[in-house]
Amino acid sequence: MLAAGLLLTTVTVGARPASACDECKASKAGTKLGDMAILGNGTVRSWVTLDEAGKPTALGVTLSETALTGLPAKMQRMGEMEKTLSLPKTVALAPFDHITLDWNPQGHEPSGVYDLPHFDIHFYTVSRDVRSRITATGQNVSTAQKQPDARFIPAGYILPPIPPVPYMGAHWIDPKSPEFNKQPFTYTFLYGTYNGRQAFWEPMITKAFLETNPDLTVPVAQPAAYETAGYYPTRYSVKYDAARKEYTIALEGLTYRGGAGTATRVKTAANHRKAAPRRK
Repeated sequence: MLAAGLLLTTVTVGARPASACDECKASKAGTKLGDMAILGNGTVRSWVTLDEAGKPTALGVTLSETALTGLPAKMQRMGEMEKTLSLPKTVALAPFDHITLDWNPQGHEPSGVYDLPHFDIHFYTVSRDVRSRITATGQNVSTAQKQPDARFIPAGYILPPIPPVPYMGAHWIDPKSPEFNKQPFTYTFLYGTYNGRQAFWEPMITKAFLETNPDLTVPVAQPAAYETAGYYPTRYSVKYDAARKEYTIALEGLTYRGGAGTATRVKTAANHRKAAPRRK
């Protein structure tokens, strides 16, 4: 379980006092906290977890248990119940810029798929200023729907025939997901683009699924290449902490990827087994 509520601490390593040890280094491991906002009868907060070297390993949001109560049962428009959360000010985490959590009490299109009460968590890789220009009307529709190089979208993901969303962009779906194969929507993962570039990574989680107190970790489909250098997730998680009475939704396994179309691939045990033997 990610310690989303812990403050970053400094730990000195080594048998001798730090003042007498040239090689002793302070650990930078811990979780740094970002913005907090009121959500329902509780709160939601952003955070980033660092390893001992100070490199990011995860980022996410934590909802108090009470945040699932007191939520509006009906809204007039999408985005009416959006909470915008900055990342911790002392953490630079390219390509991610900020996070939003949207409560959709009646769901949204497509009808019969995502029209259940749920949360959309957008991990944006574009700035708030760029988002403010996404009107998804008039000529901006074609701009929002401009497709990126296929290398930058995971294989199998498609752009469905639905209009782009204001302040968000175009949403890419995996047609192999359970909700598109006669199973109810509980959780899923989408990708977002705007003007031919990546705009966000998005877990979508139903309120009903959160109320089951899950302990879920799911691999994130990887593109063949990354347009912008930075730390990208290899999985996402949805978890409940009974002791702290809170939920976390996180992008985990952050791994540095080169940008400008540098092809990368997550190494697995299967990859290693297929590797050719070294010459003697």
